[in-house]
Amino acid sequence: MTDSDGWLERYAETHDNLTYPVLYWTAIPMVVTGTVGLLWSLPVPPQFFEISPLLNWGSAFLMAAAVYYFIISLPIAIGMLPFILGVAAIQLWLEQSLYSHPHVAGGLLIGGTIGLWLGHRNEPGPGPVLKDLQLMMIGPAWLLSVLYRRLGIPF
Repeated sequence: MTDSDGWLERYAETHDNLTYPVLYWTAIPMVVTGTVGLLWSLPVPPQFFEISPLLNWGSAFLMAAAVYYFIISLPIAIGMLPFILGVAAIQLWLEQSLYSHPHVAGGLLIGGTIGLWLGHRNEPGPGPVLKDLQLMMIGPAWLLSVLYRRLGIPF
């Protein structure tokens, strides 16, 4: 069993009995985008800006996630790159928009968390939702692995 198989199997253990799978599949990207947005909004040391004007806590988190995906599985990492770039593009757009970046990110995080809770509605207590939040960056990779399995793409 590869590292990616182990992580994805552990994540899948609590996701066989989802109440609203479509809502759950929508909630995962919302939680990730909201969390990255809140990290993106945090103040950064001046040394970050000296390295790159795009370097902040959110972009550092996305870079770490990309490295992690490449460590566990090259096909998963390649498949996750559009998602990571999309999340970064949303954050860049929010920075330039008239909307409050932290408020929109917080709203996405809250809405996504509610979606996770509704997805796990059959299961008692907050445990499954808290586990999803803890394994937040495995969620999108798990969704991609489900798609890969349906398409017959090895990972």
